[in-house]
Amino acid sequence: MTADGDPVLELLPMVFAAPSEALAGAREVLDGDPTPFQASVAHHVIGIWQRDFGDLRLALKHLRRARDLAVRAESADREADVLGTLGVALVHAGRTRQGLAAFERGIARGSGQTRARVLFRRAYVWWVLGRHQEALDDVRRAIPVLRQTDDVIWTARALTLRATVHLALGAVDRADADFTAAERLWETTGQEHDKADAVESRGLAAFRSGDIPVALRLLDEAEEMYAKLTTPTFMLTIRRCEVLLSAGLAAEALAQADTAVGLLDGIGGQSTRKAELLLVAARAARLADDAPTAIARAAVAVRLFAAQRRTWWQTHAQLVLIEARLAAGRASGRLVADAAAVAGRLAAFGSPSAPEAALLAGRIALALGWTADAERHLAVAARSRRAGPPLARMTGWAAQALRAEAAGSGRGVLEACRRGLDVLDDHRTTLGASELRARATAQGAELAALAQRASLDSGGPRRLLAWSERWRATALSTPPARPPADPVLLSGLTAFREIAARAEEARMEGHPVPALEREQRRLEREIRSRTLHMRGDAPGEGERFDPTRLLERLGDGRLVELAVVDGRVHALLCGQGRVRRFAAGLLAEAMAEAEHVQAGLRRLAHPGAEARLPVVEAAGRRLEELLLGEAAGHLGSGPVVVVPPGRLHRVPWALLPSLRERVFSVSPSAGSWLRALDTRPPPGGRHVLVRGPGLATGGAEVPDLAGRYGRPTVLEHDDAEVPRVLAELDGATLAHIAAHGTFRADSPLFSSLGMADGPLIVHDFERLARSPYRIILSSCDTARLASVGADELLGLVTALLPLGTAGVVASSAPVNDAAVVPLMLALHKGLSTGLSLAEALRDARAALPGDAVHQATGWAFTAFGAA
Repeated sequence: MTADGDPVLELLPMVFAAPSEALAGAREVLDGDPTPFQASVAHHVIGIWQRDFGDLRLALKHLRRARDLAVRAESADREADVLGTLGVALVHAGRTRQGLAAFERGIARGSGQTRARVLFRRAYVWWVLGRHQEALDDVRRAIPVLRQTDDVIWTARALTLRATVHLALGAVDRADADFTAAERLWETTGQEHDKADAVESRGLAAFRSGDIPVALRLLDEAEEMYAKLTTPTFMLTIRRCEVLLSAGLAAEALAQADTAVGLLDGIGGQSTRKAELLLVAARAARLADDAPTAIARAAVAVRLFAAQRRTWWQTHAQLVLIEARLAAGRASGRLVADAAAVAGRLAAFGSPSAPEAALLAGRIALALGWTADAERHLAVAARSRRAGPPLARMTGWAAQALRAEAAGSGRGVLEACRRGLDVLDDHRTTLGASELRARATAQGAELAALAQRASLDSGGPRRLLAWSERWRATALSTPPARPPADPVLLSGLTAFREIAARAEEARMEGHPVPALEREQRRLEREIRSRTLHMRGDAPGEGERFDPTRLLERLGDGRLVELAVVDGRVHALLCGQGRVRRFAAGLLAEAMAEAEHVQAGLRRLAHPGAEARLPVVEAAGRRLEELLLGEAAGHLGSGPVVVVPPGRLHRVPWALLPSLRERVFSVSPSAGSWLRALDTRPPPGGRHVLVRGPGLATGGAEVPDLAGRYGRPTVLEHDDAEVPRVLAELDGATLAHIAAHGTFRADSPLFSSLGMADGPLIVHDFERLARSPYRIILSSCDTARLASVGADELLGLVTALLPLGTAGVVASSAPVNDAAVVPLMLALHKGLSTGLSLAEALRDARAALPGDAVHQATGWAFTAFGAA
C-alpha cells in the first residue's frame, strides 16, 4: 500500500468529526511502530487538536515534528499539508511572519488538491489578519480545484470561509448564498465540528442582517453541538458577545468575554483569539459605561494585534480605545486626528465600522468647537444612513442630526432623528422578548437627546411632549411574542420552580445550597435564552402618540410628563387643552433624594423608627421641588397621572405633598395610560384571591376579601401552585395576590412572587393570553423595576401592562406586613363601591391610623395605569 492510501490518513478528517477519537487514534499510532509517514500524520492530528482545542505551544511542537517526519518520508504533499496547518498555528501564536513563510513553502511544495487546501488555510489566515482581498483571492483559487477533485469537506470549508469574509466586508447577500451552499454540502458528511461551525456562521449572518433572535437561536444550537464534541468554543463566545452587545446586554457580554480570556490563558490557547476576546470585552465595557475597563482591555488588544501584524483588527481596537478615552472625558485635538485616521483606514479596509469612526471624529470636533472639521467628518458618516444594517443606518442619521444642529437647523435635527428612530422601531419590532426590545432602545439614545434638545430650544412644550413620548416605553407598546406551547420552555420553568423552592427551603433551615444555586442559575440561563430566541411581529407603523387626543381624554384631570434634557428635569403639565412646561431640578439630585427616601421607608416599616417620619416627609418636599417645580401649584383639583422617566422609578409618589391627598396614578408613558384607559374589563367578572406561603400575617386580608366578593376563586395552601394560579389569573377581572415578592436587580424578568410550588416569575406572566384587568400585589417590592436601555423599565408591573392589565397596585419599598392588612381591606372597600384603583388607594391611605408605620405603608403603595 502506498503512503497516500495509508489508513492512518483517515484520522485527519476525524479531528473535526470526532475530535476525542481522532486524538486517541493518533496516540495509538505513535505507541506502535509507525513509519515516518504514519508518525507525521499522527503528530499532525495531535497538532491540529492542540491548536484548536488545547495548548498552542504543544501544537507547535507536534506540528514541527510532523513536518520533519514528512521530509524524512520524502512526501512533498505530506510536507505541504503540515506546513499549511503549521502556518495557521504560527499566526495564532502571534508569529505572523513565520506563519506566512510556512505558507509560501507549503504552496511551493504542494500540488493539485493538497496545494488547494494550503491556499484555503492561507485564505483563513488572511481573514484572521483582516486582509480580506487576499483572503478572497486565495479562496477563489482553491475552490475550483477542490470541486474538481470532489473534495466535499474542503469545498464546504472554503465556501464557509468565503461567506465569513463577505460578512466582514458587509456583503450579507453573498455571504448568505455561500453559507447555504456550504450547508448543503455539510449535510452529506459526518464532520460534526464543521457542521457546528456552519450553524455558528449562519448565526453570524443573521446577526449581520439585523435578526438578533435568529442569531441567538443559531448560536445556542451551535453551542449544543460543540458541547457534544467536548470542544472549546472561544470563537462562538466572541460572536455571541457581539450579538449581546447589539441587543444592549453589555454587562453580560463583558462577563462572558472576561471568563473566556481566563479559560484561554489557563490552557495556553491561541494568542489571536485572546486579542479578539479582549477587543469584544473592551467594547462591552464601553457600552456598560465602564471607561477605565474599556481603556485597559482595548490597550492590550491594540498591542497584541500590532505584534500579530493584524492591522485590520488593530484599527478596530484603536476605534474602541478612542471611544473609551472620550467617555473618560479626554476629548482633545489629538483624539480628533486619531479618530479621523482610524476612519480612513477602516474605509480603506471596507469595514462597516468606518461610519462609526467618522461620527466619532465629528462628535469630538464639535465638542471642541471645530465646526469645519466636524462637518467634514459628519458628512462622511452620514452617507451610511441610506443603506445597510439597522445600526449602520442609525449611525448615519445621528451624524446627519449633528450636522443639522451645528448648522442651527432645528427642523433638520428633528427630521434626522425621526428617520433614525424609525429605523430603530423597525429593528425593535422584530425582537420578540420584552427584554431585548427594552435594551435595544439604548442605541437610539443620542438621537432622542438631540430631538428633545431641539424641541426645548425652538419647538415649545407640545413638541417636547411628543418627542418625550416618541422615546419612552417603546417596549411596553405591544405584548412580548411568545410561543403558545413551547414544551422546552414549559419544562424549564417547572424545573426552575422546583429547584428554587428546594433552595429556599434549605436556606430557611440554615443549610448551604451552592449546588442548588448553581442549578438554579443554569436553568435561568436556559429560560432566558429560550425567550430571547422569539421573534416579534413584522415591522409596522404602529400608533403614533397624539397630544390632542391626550388632552381630550384628560377631561378635568392633569397629566405630568417628566422629560429630562441635558440632565435637568422639565415637568410638562398637560390639561385644560394645553401643554405647559415648568423647569425643575437636576435629575442626579432627584435620584439621590429618592434613594434617601427609600432608606427612610425601609426603617419606618419597623416599629420604633417614628423619629424618622419628619425626616422622610422633609425629603418628600425636596423631591417635589426637584421633580415638579412650580408645576406642583397648577395641578388643579382633579385626578393626576404622573409619567416619570425610567430612572425615577424608585420615587414613592404618594410622599410628595401635592399628591399625598389626591387621586393620582403612575404610568410608564402617556401612550401607555391612554391604552389602559381604552382597555375594557373582560366579561364574567371573575375575582381571584391568592395566598402564598410564609407571610408573617398569612395573607390575613384574603379571608375577609373572600366574603366581600361573594364567590371568588380563592387559591391558598397547595392550591396556590403556579400552573393553577396562572390558569385562574388568565382573563380575570380582579386579582389580589398576597405573596412574598422578590426583586432581581441582576435579572429583572426573574423577579417573582412566592407560590406553594416555587416562584411565579415575570416570564410566567408573559405566557398569559390576557393578564387580569386589575391586579393588586400586596407584598414588599412588587413595584420595583430595573431601568434598562435608554429609558425603559423591566419588572412585574411593566410585564403586566402590555398584556391586558389596565391597573396595578403594588409597593416600591419594603412594607410592614401587619400594616398592609387594613390598607388592603380599605382599598377593596372602595373598589366594591365602584371606585378606580387610584381613588380607592387615596381613600385607603386616609383611613389608616396616623402612626409612622401605617403612614409609611400607605406611601409605599402606588396605583399604576388607568383602571
